[in-house]
Amino acid sequence: MKLLSQMAVFATLLVFSVLSRAELSMEITQGIDNPTPVAVSPFAWQGPGVLSEDVSGIITADLERSGMFDMMAKGDMLSQPSRPQSVFFRDWRALGREYLLIGNMTSAKEGQAVQVEYYLYDIFRGKILLAKKLTANKKSLRDLSHRISDEVFFKLSGIPGAFSTKMLYITGQVLGGGKYKYQLNVADADGARAKSILKSDEPIMSPTWSPDGKEVAYVSFESRRPAIYRQRLAGGKRQKLTNFKGLNSAPSWSPDGKKMAMVLSKDGSPDIYIMDLATKKLTKVGSHRFAIDTEPQWMPDGKSLVFTSDRSGRPQIYQVAATGGKVKRLTAQGRSNSRARPIPDGSGLILIHQDDDAYHIARLDLKRQQTYILTSTQLDESPSVSANGSMVMYATKKNGKGILAAVSIDGRVKFNLPAEGRDVREPAWSPFLK
Repeated sequence: MKLLSQMAVFATLLVFSVLSRAELSMEITQGIDNPTPVAVSPFAWQGPGVLSEDVSGIITADLERSGMFDMMAKGDMLSQPSRPQSVFFRDWRALGREYLLIGNMTSAKEGQAVQVEYYLYDIFRGKILLAKKLTANKKSLRDLSHRISDEVFFKLSGIPGAFSTKMLYITGQVLGGGKYKYQLNVADADGARAKSILKSDEPIMSPTWSPDGKEVAYVSFESRRPAIYRQRLAGGKRQKLTNFKGLNSAPSWSPDGKKMAMVLSKDGSPDIYIMDLATKKLTKVGSHRFAIDTEPQWMPDGKSLVFTSDRSGRPQIYQVAATGGKVKRLTAQGRSNSRARPIPDGSGLILIHQDDDAYHIARLDLKRQQTYILTSTQLDESPSVSANGSMVMYATKKNGKGILAAVSIDGRVKFNLPAEGRDVREPAWSPFLK
């Protein structure tokens, strides 16, 4: 029952304090050795009043957070061009910049509309890499900023940007007298625009996204025992999927959105089940009469699941076909391995790797069967992989407080997303959003 004890420890860690301030902040702790020098000139605004968002500032922060770019401070710029005719390549070469992004925005006739144009330059070749003109709503300027960041990131790295994605995480407020208030929150990938989508007097656990990003699933104890719910983000409509005696936990949507894997103990020990979301029919897969199976996750092709089981004596990662059948053990290194999350291209798994008494984020290369430790902190948990497969968000500890942190899958880039005066847990990174 060691795995069940470990699950109880994780549940206990959800009891934490939180201030009312919702947004997270960002602290870059490690980047690549030779980041690419990039400058984002402040986007000019021609129109009434002041815009609600600093578009160029958001883009700069996004690119800086990737750890791949050396972003230039505005105060170090010799000029701040916003149109092509104002760009002088010699100035930017003298400043050692390799790429420059400029842009301008003007008020459109519709009132709330903004005409936006932006250009990305290769300074040393004197060449335009991106040139776009579009119309945006004043209320969606932050979304526009993240979209531009995605485009620039892809153009410079060849990797699709994930700055426009969202994340889920859980917080809880100590009310006194042994009472707590729990919240399930959704925010931008940079921690901005955080808002609560569920509040409860009882714990909330295991948040996860639907493949289209329009729904979330989670475990709530509001009925005094765990139950699995699905909830639409637009409007908040939700549905209780399970409420069996015993465990109802670890929901995971299939890649096509038609099924959900979960852990139920309605027949005794915890086992992996797959629910057809249209009919609610349950199918048990990978059962072992003497083991605890938990934490199922679908592989990207939807044909199999990976999960944690103690059938070998300690928690390890196994794989089974979605139709059931023979179970294959995937991990062998370290004292234990748990909470596997597939990398979107199917090349490997991100997991919690125990070495001695420390729990680290690690990457398992499925082809080489080699495990690579990505973090040096001691109590890491709840990994979630970005939609582009380049970063891992996870929960850890800093100065005794629970924070969210992120690391690239090669371990070279790291940043923290702390929230002043509070702990945060169980991050879940969204898929790409339309």
